[in-house]
Amino acid sequence: MASLRMLRVSLLVFFSVFLTLVLGFGLPSVLNLCARACGFPETSVTECIVLVYALFVLYVAMPRLPRGTLTAEGKAVLVTGCDSGFGLALAKHFHKLGFTVFAGCLFKDGEGAQELERVHSERLKVVQLDVCSEEQVSRALQFVTDNLEDSEKGLWAVVNNAGISTFGEVEFTSMDTYKQVSEVNLWGTIRVTKAFLPLIRRAKGRVVNIASMYGRMGNALRSPYCVSKYGVEAFSDCLRYEMKAWGVNVSIIEPGNFIVATGILTRDIVTTTAEKLWKEAPPGVQEDYGKAHFEQYMALMRSYCNSGQREVEPVLDDITDAIMSKRPYTRYNPMEPHWWIRMQIMTHFPAAISDRLYF
Repeated sequence: MASLRMLRVSLLVFFSVFLTLVLGFGLPSVLNLCARACGFPETSVTECIVLVYALFVLYVAMPRLPRGTLTAEGKAVLVTGCDSGFGLALAKHFHKLGFTVFAGCLFKDGEGAQELERVHSERLKVVQLDVCSEEQVSRALQFVTDNLEDSEKGLWAVVNNAGISTFGEVEFTSMDTYKQVSEVNLWGTIRVTKAFLPLIRRAKGRVVNIASMYGRMGNALRSPYCVSKYGVEAFSDCLRYEMKAWGVNVSIIEPGNFIVATGILTRDIVTTTAEKLWKEAPPGVQEDYGKAHFEQYMALMRSYCNSGQREVEPVLDDITDAIMSKRPYTRYNPMEPHWWIRMQIMTHFPAAISDRLYF
C-alpha cells in the first residue's frame, strides 16, 4: 500500500510540475496583459498565480493527514453485498479490526457466505439480505436489532456496498436493464439506509455509500451504471445535509477501475451480455448500427477484463477511514492517478475541452 501511495504522489507531483511549466510561460503574460488593461500592477497577478497553484499542489499531492482514530470496541457495522468483491473483503477486514460485523449476503448458502460462516466468531454474523426486497431488509433490521450488544446505543455504521454493473449503448439497452441496475445500486442503497437510519442516529454513527468514479463522470457504454451511481451521489449529499444535525457523518466512496480485483467483469460476462444486447435490440437498431460496429465495442469491453487495480486494499483503507476517523472526508477517491486526473478534468473543465480530450 505504501508503494501505491508513493506512486500516486509521484505521478501527481510530476503532473503538477508539467502543468507549472506549461502555464508558467503563457498564463502570467496573458494575465499581466489583462491586469495592465484594468490598471492593476503586474506583480500582484504573478503572486496570485503562485499562491493558487501552491494550494493546488498541496491539495492533490499531500498524503492524507492524521485526523484521529476511533476505537472499534463495542461498535457494530452492517455491510451489504458480502457475497464477493469489496463486501466479502470488508466483512473480514472489519472483523479483524475488532468490530461486530453483520455481513449481508444475497445468497446465504453461497461461497462468500460460507467462507464467512467458517470464521466461527460471535462478532461475525451472516445475514440474508437482498437489498431489492422490503421483506428481507425488514427481517435483517430485526436480526441486527436483536443481536446488538445494546440496541439503545444503536448501530455504528452501514456500508451500502451491494451493487451490480452492466454495459451497452443506449439504443441496445432495454428499459428493464436500466430498472434492474438502479433497483440494486440506487433504490437498494436508499432502502437499506432508510431502514437502518434510526439505529445509526442513536449511535451518532456513519453511513458509507459506495458510488463510483462513474457517479461523477459519464462514459460511453455505461449509461445504466452511471445513472444509478449519479443517483447514489445525489442521495448521499442530501442525506449528509440532513444528518448533520444528528451528528451522523455520511461519506461517499468513489472507486476507480477495480475490475481485476473484484472480478466484476469477465470474458464470459461480456459474451453473455453481448448476446443479450444484440438479441433484444430492435431490428432497426441492428440495421442502423451494424454487426461490425457492435462487435468493435464488444471487443473493447473484452479488453477491459484484465484492466484496473489488482488489490482491493485502497478501497478498504478509504472505507475504514470513513468509519474510524474522528473527522471523515465527504468523498474518497481510491483510483489510479490517470483516472483521478480524468475525473478532475471532466468535472471542472468546460465540456468542450473534456469531450475533445476523451471522446
